[in-house]
Amino acid sequence: MKKIFVLAVLASGLAFGQAKKVVSSDVHWWGYKVAKSQASSHDGTITVKSGNIVMKGSEIAGGAFVLDMNSINATDVSGEMQGKLNGHLKNGDFFEVEKFPTATFKITSVKKNNDKTYNRIVSGDLTVKGKTNPVSFPANVTVKDGVVTLTSDKFSFDRQKFDVAYKSSMKDVFVKDEIEMTVKVSAK
Repeated sequence: MKKIFVLAVLASGLAFGQAKKVVSSDVHWWGYKVAKSQASSHDGTITVKSGNIVMKGSEIAGGAFVLDMNSINATDVSGEMQGKLNGHLKNGDFFEVEKFPTATFKITSVKKNNDKTYNRIVSGDLTVKGKTNPVSFPANVTVKDGVVTLTSDKFSFDRQKFDVAYKSSMKDVFVKDEIEMTVKVSAK
């Protein structure tokens, strides 16, 4: 009976994969005014609150990440301007972090990519402000010494699909719908 139990445990591990906990992350974002240029943009960071990457052998089979929306931080400005912009991003004008303190990304598939720099296409469900939409991006996935690292190319998603709409009298005349991001997570 003991052997059957051990075999069942091993089989379930192979079937579902091994979860590795995120140990480091770097999530960077860019938002643009209508005239998309570096001079008309803001950029910053968001902290990964928790997450895991599920491995099946040497391939990613799944995973999920929780972003702490209270940590959204504009890094292209400082001082009073930074405080105002951070508050603006966190309030009802954009992310409503008091009501929606986290966002999530759940990996639904990882496929090989013919690009030498970004060897995989990662697809998943992004949930922001209670709205879920599919997002895919090219990424470089490496596995070394038990650490899995996923590093994305810059990708974009339409903020309007998540009800992240500028709530001013000018509505979204001044702000582009696309938010660009890069993501790097390591799990062990």
